[in-house]
Amino acid sequence: MQVSKQKINTLLERQLYQMLFQLVADLKTPQEAEVVLRGTLSDTELITLTKRLAVAYWLTKGRSYTNIKDNIKVSSASISDIQHMLNRPGWKMAISKVTADEWATQWEKKIKNLIGQK
Repeated sequence: MQVSKQKINTLLERQLYQMLFQLVADLKTPQEAEVVLRGTLSDTELITLTKRLAVAYWLTKGRSYTNIKDNIKVSSASISDIQHMLNRPGWKMAISKVTADEWATQWEKKIKNLIGQK
């Protein structure tokens, strides 16, 4: 789908964004998020969003452009664009959520190993 160059009413646009943001806020589990995202986004939109998040995450982990290009299959220009956006509040929040989940998973494994659970 192409985005029309014709502008819609500003109030309507705000209401439509609010509807989308509320939908995202109402998703309770990763499974719900998957159903909604796979059901509403095209394959191209979903892979684009996924790759953008992966690039941002790997940049914050100190990976090189070459490593990111070779593994995620994106251009240097795309990596550069995302790197320039990493200071935006949305990217900061997204990365903090991803790394918090990663941290919790690592500690869960360590604790289970300490008490002998698998």
